[in-house]
Amino acid sequence: MSKTAYVYVPRNSITNFTIGIDNGVWGWHSATLDKAGGRKTIASLEVGDYLLFGHRGPNSRVAVQGWRDAHLQRVVVGQITRPLYFDDSSLWPDDVYPERVDVDILSDDTDVTGSMLAADAMEALRMSANKQGTAVLSSSDAVLALAGIRQDTDPQDALELGGLLTIDGSTDVVRMMLGRREQQKLRRMKFGMHPLLTCALCGRTLPRKLVRLAHIKLRSRASHTERLDLNNVMSACLAGCDALFEYGYVYVDNEGIIRSSISETDPSDLGKIAEELAGRRCAEHSADSEKYFAFHRTETVKGLGSLS
Repeated sequence: MSKTAYVYVPRNSITNFTIGIDNGVWGWHSATLDKAGGRKTIASLEVGDYLLFGHRGPNSRVAVQGWRDAHLQRVVVGQITRPLYFDDSSLWPDDVYPERVDVDILSDDTDVTGSMLAADAMEALRMSANKQGTAVLSSSDAVLALAGIRQDTDPQDALELGGLLTIDGSTDVVRMMLGRREQQKLRRMKFGMHPLLTCALCGRTLPRKLVRLAHIKLRSRASHTERLDLNNVMSACLAGCDALFEYGYVYVDNEGIIRSSISETDPSDLGKIAEELAGRRCAEHSADSEKYFAFHRTETVKGLGSLS
């Protein structure tokens, strides 16, 4: 069963918060963890556990449950990818914060009210605010709520309702639901609600459900800011273009022209398929998106042998 720890980020830490979220890392002073008794909590977090950050809430010097109806300017959910470790390299401008965890950012919401989270989650954030921002363990209800899963929803029910693939119980369902929410937001921003969408690679216009919002720079390699940059996403159809681009069998050169990376000695029909796209201009190539296409050319296409 995954654990969820809650961390309050004060108003004057917006720069550090932005840097930490964009780099997928958060840190504390050693003295803060020791004095506030937070080391045991942080040390208990394992890969797959959740860290929920609340930013800019009200005065924390109130009675227990005093944040039940409070407003938070921002709530970010991350999943631990590297448990507590020590690193005194420079990342934040004001100090080192060497006691660190690495997180994969799953959800980033603004203007969140107490009614959107569980009461015990808001109380954990209030307690964290009173403990210099160290982590406080509580239930996972807030993460489940943000993911759109009721506490009493069976993982299989979530699978059937959301069309999700679950591998290892509720943890995977929550992760996928949060990722799906991110995709939905980006799709609406990029495509609107048009029922027909045009693939940026092959140029075919297809029903919306057959066109994917594809990251140009792989999402797993992108920073939080890059994941949400509309210049880093494009339409790619499920009739072949999405997979061809994702695995580097086709790429876009610095002039915006689609090229094939398939060897002439490849025994499969991949070369024939890729050549149908070769020479076309990618509709999403621009001065702003070129850096992402350049990453795809140098990293994904270069690593084609390991992806095939």
